[in-house]
Amino acid sequence: MTDRSAPGPGDVPESVAETQTQTQTETETVTETETEAAAAPGDGPGDREPPGDGPASGGPLARERAHLAASRAALRAMRADAEALDIRDVTANWVNAEALAAGIEARIAALADLAHTPLFFGRLDHTDGQLFHIGRRHVHDADGDPMVIDWRAPVSQPFYRASPTDPQGVALRRRFGYTGGELTAYEDERLTAPPGTDGPEQDGPEQDGPEQGVPEQGVPGQGRGAPGARRTSALLQAEIERPRVGPMRDIVATIQPEQDEIVRAGIDGTVCVQGAPGTGKTAVGLHRVAYLLYAHREQLARTGTLVIGPNDSFLRYIEQVLPALGEVAVRQTTVEALVARPDVPVRAVDGAEAARVKGDARMARVLRRAVRAGVRPLPAEPCVVVRGSRRWRIPAHEIAELVEELLGRGLRYGAGREALPQRIAHAVLVRMERAGEAPDDRVQDAVARNAAVKAVVRQVWPPVDPARLVLRLLSDAEFLAAQAEGLLTAEEQRAILWEKAPRGVGSARWSAADAVLVDEAADAVQRTPSLGHVVLDEAQDLSAMQYRAVGRRCSTGSATVLGDLAQGTTPWATESWEAALEHLGKPGAAVEELTEGFRVPREVIAYASRLLPGIAPSLRPATSVRESPGDFAVRPVPGGTDEPGAAADRMVVDACREALEREGSVGLIAAEDRLPALREALRAAGLGWLSPGAETSAAARLTLVPAALAKGLEYDYVVLDEPAAVVAGEPDERTGLRRLYVALTRAVSGLVVVHARPLPEALAAPAPTGYGAVAEYGAVAARS
Repeated sequence: MTDRSAPGPGDVPESVAETQTQTQTETETVTETETEAAAAPGDGPGDREPPGDGPASGGPLARERAHLAASRAALRAMRADAEALDIRDVTANWVNAEALAAGIEARIAALADLAHTPLFFGRLDHTDGQLFHIGRRHVHDADGDPMVIDWRAPVSQPFYRASPTDPQGVALRRRFGYTGGELTAYEDERLTAPPGTDGPEQDGPEQDGPEQGVPEQGVPGQGRGAPGARRTSALLQAEIERPRVGPMRDIVATIQPEQDEIVRAGIDGTVCVQGAPGTGKTAVGLHRVAYLLYAHREQLARTGTLVIGPNDSFLRYIEQVLPALGEVAVRQTTVEALVARPDVPVRAVDGAEAARVKGDARMARVLRRAVRAGVRPLPAEPCVVVRGSRRWRIPAHEIAELVEELLGRGLRYGAGREALPQRIAHAVLVRMERAGEAPDDRVQDAVARNAAVKAVVRQVWPPVDPARLVLRLLSDAEFLAAQAEGLLTAEEQRAILWEKAPRGVGSARWSAADAVLVDEAADAVQRTPSLGHVVLDEAQDLSAMQYRAVGRRCSTGSATVLGDLAQGTTPWATESWEAALEHLGKPGAAVEELTEGFRVPREVIAYASRLLPGIAPSLRPATSVRESPGDFAVRPVPGGTDEPGAAADRMVVDACREALEREGSVGLIAAEDRLPALREALRAAGLGWLSPGAETSAAARLTLVPAALAKGLEYDYVVLDEPAAVVAGEPDERTGLRRLYVALTRAVSGLVVVHARPLPEALAAPAPTGYGAVAEYGAVAARS
């Protein structure tokens, strides 16, 4: 068995080698210069040629390139056909014409050929002779025959899930390697024994293989081929470790079986994904949207889809993933933008205690009471309806009974207000029938619109403005006390009361938590429309009231909830997914846990996992399937002090320079109070920087990131400034350590920690048993 090293970022493997794992699978990686030696005709099922090719067309790599060129030409023809459609005389009116034109424009946009994005990334050779190229979208030739199969199609599923123990009819799985959009290599994995053999040869004694298709971490300190390590696809490793420049990219070529199960889960159920850093939970959520739009397009076209992220920087980072998968019409927003109203501009920030109380689920009951308090005492006089020469009298006690009946049904305030005039009109019609008249529905509607009936409704059940209601609740101590009795303590009521009552809605200094309260009140008045599917990312930071706001947007649909309890960095952070799903209105939804990391290097995730016992003791530590351990260093400032100074700034700048000498993006993460000094140090050193969310390029690769905005972002190399300052910047130690955990796990290839102050105890001490630490960390911690 020949040992191979995983390719470095951006490279393709440079040797041809056949390997066999303990799960009886053979892999073969072939580069441009080796195709003739790698595959002689008839060598195995992977040598069947793509449709239309023949032996004279060259080796396998040349034939695959020819198929790629033909597929791109076919895609261009499909787009040209869509652009040439003439719809001038095929619609009945201008409304239909506009709708059809919008559909065609969306179709044209979805058929765009992205030059540096591989059109297909894999191939399946089935045992029955069928061959399929798997790619980002469906492509067919002029006769309608498929040239590339959409990765979301059922026939593509074995590409992600087939294994030697469950080949699913696949004889050979081929992966392709690309450089700058050019096909440069392929790698074959034989899942079924070639005809006429008893099965692939097995090296050594037979053993049970690891879980199907899932790359497994080898023993720390052992390379590929070491005992106990499992071989993974070299091209897969190269794609995972490829440097990241620009926005987040899709993972359609590297989806793992456990991720694929989540991506392809049915639309009817809600799925919650607890994912450790680097496990691909965000990408899984976005690919799930793309899959659901493919499998249930007509349904979701009517009901809509929505992706909710933690902040605008995060949304800018992920905005290119869905368009790259052919989905250009999915709305992406934040919770703050979701509940935003023109009459409630957010221009204030709550203290931690006020925000905690306003985000508590008990506030929903307070608001329901406040809304129902809008129903006023009944007038003593009856309601008199005049119809022609007759006068119909509804006594006050009967109106009171109607109001109590509607309140008892638990209707929303607006629905009850709309129902009351109809109830009064029905009482009038009963009297008409007793008098020998024969009124119909038109008479009832006319009575409901009668001035006397409308006057009673205005007096008894007046309209409620949600913003004015919340304004009164937060500025009127007596009103708040009446609605919060038995729900909020006196201290909690004082925490959310405004010190000075504003003159009106327009002059109020609303906070983000206040806007969520207004949204809750608005739903108590009138039902919020529901979407078909909502993806909620970084959900661990949401309050119960924010979960309710999101849940209202998918009350009749489903949701995909993504997060990591260990990364909760708000005072109201989620303690359990079961509680979060209750607030979301999806109790009992499945909770899936992803612990195998594909982004964070082994040594980095092991170092960060030292914090887990103190910040999330119930979670399992993540492991990394990365072949490369990553570059990791902890650099104390010589003659360490209690406060970082010029020496620390210089060391941070030096670490940034070192990282910029390598390929890929660089993130400098620091506490908010350290940013001014670091900006000055970078400026003095002549190093430019970007803001979080700004797209990196070959000329601008360094981003200065406040620790509070690092969540969800990733960089090839991270320089982390002063961990103690990151912890101290939060209201309590646990939240600070969680913020630090987030910052430590943003690196894809390397992490440098620079500190003048002492490190937090969990990082300075030797790694605890069972948390994947390697022995060298003890020496690193001792030196720091």
